[in-house]
Amino acid sequence: MHPPILQTRGLGKQFRGFHAVDGVDLDIATGSVHALVGPNGAGKTTLFNLLTGFLRPTSGRITLAGQDITGLSPDRVARRGVARSFQITTLFPQVTAREHVELALQARTGLGWRFWRSERQLDRFRDRALELLADVGLADAAEVPAAALAYGRKRALELAVALALDPRVLLLDEPTAGMGAEDIERTIALIHQVRSGRTVLLVEHNMTVVASLADQVTVLQHGTVLVEGGYAEVRADPRVITAYLGESHVDR
Repeated sequence: MHPPILQTRGLGKQFRGFHAVDGVDLDIATGSVHALVGPNGAGKTTLFNLLTGFLRPTSGRITLAGQDITGLSPDRVARRGVARSFQITTLFPQVTAREHVELALQARTGLGWRFWRSERQLDRFRDRALELLADVGLADAAEVPAAALAYGRKRALELAVALALDPRVLLLDEPTAGMGAEDIERTIALIHQVRSGRTVLLVEHNMTVVASLADQVTVLQHGTVLVEGGYAEVRADPRVITAYLGESHVDR
């Protein structure tokens, strides 16, 4: 087992006394695909927001490759090698696919996210942007505005934007949500492809996707870790069956 690249100890987040995340210990092994699953309201997205700096924890600690990143802002977390996609697409409708990726590549330089940039400034990122678009199956859509892309292709573009940041850890929030079967299969293959050389942490409701991708699965319930292990082990655990389906289904 590889040592963890991302780790939490006693991580908690309260909202007016409600424990959305409560004392979570998490170890994400270097080079693994790790899935967070659980019923609605289990705390998965809140945990993602804590890991990426969009929320400050009430308690506990987060480390990345042994360095404390607890409470850092999202941009500082990203600069340390953590990138995420969101459950809801966050693209600019009139900006082309190529320009999205060029802006992400530019963000890694001293220029930052500068929307007043000249075309000449972005030219140096063009070739790499086209490579990344090809990697996610969007070579033919480089000049297409995001608004004109089908839903599954928008999610692929979000992945290309995240990969442009060259992350050590890639966090995917429900990457197949709202997709049809064909897009789901394409996304599974894509995640298999891009995981090389990096660690992937994903929130996912589709258990077929989890079974296809995850080396390790953590089940959350009421903001705490209920069960952790391989997919087959977790799937058969009576506590997980109860959490999803209720007591009456345990012996069926």
